[in-house]
Amino acid sequence: MENFYRLPNGVKIPAIGFGTYRTSAGKTAKQSVADALSAGYRSIDCAAIYRNESSVGEAIEESGLDRSQLFVTSKLWNDEKGYRSTYQAFEKTIEDLKLDYLDLYLIHWPIAKATKDDWRKANQETWRALEELYAMGRIRAIGVSNFRKNHLLSLMNYATIQPMVNQIEFHPGYKQRETVEFCKSSNLMVEAWAPLANGAVFQNEELKRLAGLYGKTVSQIVLRWIYQKGIVPLPKSITPDRIMENIDIFDFELQAEDVVCIDELEEFGFSGLDPDDLDF
Repeated sequence: MENFYRLPNGVKIPAIGFGTYRTSAGKTAKQSVADALSAGYRSIDCAAIYRNESSVGEAIEESGLDRSQLFVTSKLWNDEKGYRSTYQAFEKTIEDLKLDYLDLYLIHWPIAKATKDDWRKANQETWRALEELYAMGRIRAIGVSNFRKNHLLSLMNYATIQPMVNQIEFHPGYKQRETVEFCKSSNLMVEAWAPLANGAVFQNEELKRLAGLYGKTVSQIVLRWIYQKGIVPLPKSITPDRIMENIDIFDFELQAEDVVCIDELEEFGFSGLDPDDLDF
């Protein structure tokens, strides 16, 4: 299998990306992204709320890589929803990242505290702006994050251009089967944030057993499992060795029985973030 997928509009998306959530702005964010690009990552996942996009932009600018080689994602934060405010937020992100366009722009959460009573309309107005930015060529693909089936149906029934990606929490301890199955049946690419369950995978005895069996690390086992499910993992780290380790998942394959073994693990490591019950 090639190390990229194609979105419904034909745009290529790398099969693994590099996350920047909770990475401190400044030297730390800049260096981690620089290390990721040096290690071979070509997909960088950002968001306005991470407040480090300027640092990410500096690393991209100084990498020397041609823009066409990169796939850069950002997300619209909750308090920026709406038609005009989406345009304003997009321009700020583009300016901070020092880019002319985004490869992927996502609505970060389906329901925000400020628009909880009218979240459907808020998403519709936001989506209208995303569709226009997409039509202008300023975004190569558009999608959502943390949307469950009911949120997706509400948006898809309104949309002229259907969402192409849904980025959700997904790892061996939190599989969101209904959401994943609905996305796949609706031709949405699923991306996995917190693919290592914020470190919880490293304490799981079954995953440690499989790591020993394959001569790989726990993180490589987990990320390979996600990859074999046709989902794009977005691991993050600020440690160069871990950054390199996390992308080194394409030289082995989990046997079917071991995939099932991970599939059947009981829930663990869930962040507790419920998109239907946000307080931000």
